[in-house]
Amino acid sequence: MKMLSTKATCNSHGQDSSYFLGWEAYEKNPFDEASNPKGIIQMGLAENQLSFDLLESWLTKNPDAASFKRDGQSIFRELALFQDYHGLPAFKKALVEFMAEIRGNKVTFEANNIVLTAGATSANETLMFCLAEAGDAFLLPTPYYPGFDRDLKWRTGVEIVPIHCTSSNGFQVTRPALEQAYKEAEARNLRVKGVLVTNPSNPLGTTMSRHELDLVFDFITSKGIHLISDEIYSGTVFGSPGFVSAMEVLRERSSEEEEVWKRVHIVYSLSKDLGLPGFRVGAIYSNDDMVVAAATKMSSFGLVSSQTQYLLSAMLSDKKFTRNYITENQRRLKQRQKMLVSGLEKAGINCLDSNAGLFCWVDMRHLLESDTFESELELWKKIVYEVGLNISPGSSCHCSEPGWFRLCFANMSESTLKLAIRRLKSFVAELRSAASPNAQSQLNNDNKFCKNIKKNIFTKWVFRLSVQEANRKLQHER
Repeated sequence: MKMLSTKATCNSHGQDSSYFLGWEAYEKNPFDEASNPKGIIQMGLAENQLSFDLLESWLTKNPDAASFKRDGQSIFRELALFQDYHGLPAFKKALVEFMAEIRGNKVTFEANNIVLTAGATSANETLMFCLAEAGDAFLLPTPYYPGFDRDLKWRTGVEIVPIHCTSSNGFQVTRPALEQAYKEAEARNLRVKGVLVTNPSNPLGTTMSRHELDLVFDFITSKGIHLISDEIYSGTVFGSPGFVSAMEVLRERSSEEEEVWKRVHIVYSLSKDLGLPGFRVGAIYSNDDMVVAAATKMSSFGLVSSQTQYLLSAMLSDKKFTRNYITENQRRLKQRQKMLVSGLEKAGINCLDSNAGLFCWVDMRHLLESDTFESELELWKKIVYEVGLNISPGSSCHCSEPGWFRLCFANMSESTLKLAIRRLKSFVAELRSAASPNAQSQLNNDNKFCKNIKKNIFTKWVFRLSVQEANRKLQHER
């Protein structure tokens, strides 16, 4: 008799992905400017640490919120006792107003249509439980966030079918790609329940054009399926074109009486826009009362604490603060992105043009020994262990073209980013030198980073399976 469930013993969580394995390498040898200057720099974490001073300044000026007081009187007891899982009305009101402000107040949101969840991870999984049965499918444009393999599939049994996008048009969604994904699902006897897009995109760092959004809306309308728009990076847009929310498109195209009105759902979070992933604040927005009711019941498995809601309701209700924060945070993100892009260009590495997010989608195809995912993983291992940078390979994001990588820029200091760029620049120079007919037989050890940390913590079978699976995908997609 088995002592554990199939769920506990299955290998479908996605933890063996190179995306997570790179984190393991970093955790064994993390960079620290003072204590471990040759350690691995974490460039695989999409975290916004650029505007903490703005948050801390607000807390200093508003001590009552941080100490759980109202008009100078403690409300600790009130917040510590049982709270209804619908959430604090004041926080829900402040949150939907903040969401509207980020979108330039071009669209408004109703507090009664929002469900609070413990982060966007919980929000996406909850929507899967509400909209699909085990064995049903959602279509996702590639490349996509590696964690979706866990968030959408692991506990729900829902399948992901990729909408293959390519670099030929900047990885934009096309109608033929949508139709091909739908046909692939049908060939696998999967019932397609919807499309999930991330806008702005993780890992591309781009916003969807209005043309793309119209294509997606036409598609879901014709098929009679759902659309989930994950908009957790909506406040990080720092350049043109601007951000257009799926809810804005819905209201321009449809009336409340049309069926599609209830089949468009938004996922939001404060993890990226406010840089508060540890607070675990996510949300589902839907016009479908049944989805809202069901998701609210499910949210009891992952609630946002009353203390967190109280603190953030005060912060987000301060319109002068939110207005200044949004503007300044976007300015800082733009400056930091420009620093990474220009630094990589000097190393002969280009990035996809981006206007949002906490990362760049970086083109290293010219550094591959061959046009295969095996070569991509070999390059990735060198960058992790020899260069000392944890970056995310495109294959972990289900990219159909070997040689693309995601590099995060907002989770470190400016000096650390400059060091990361210098390390990568030196590495590229060494590769060019080694490829030269007059190259020295042995590279100068002074130009190598982390020479004592090249520890192979990965078992051979993990890489063998990863490479075989990735190359099978490449052969199928081509």
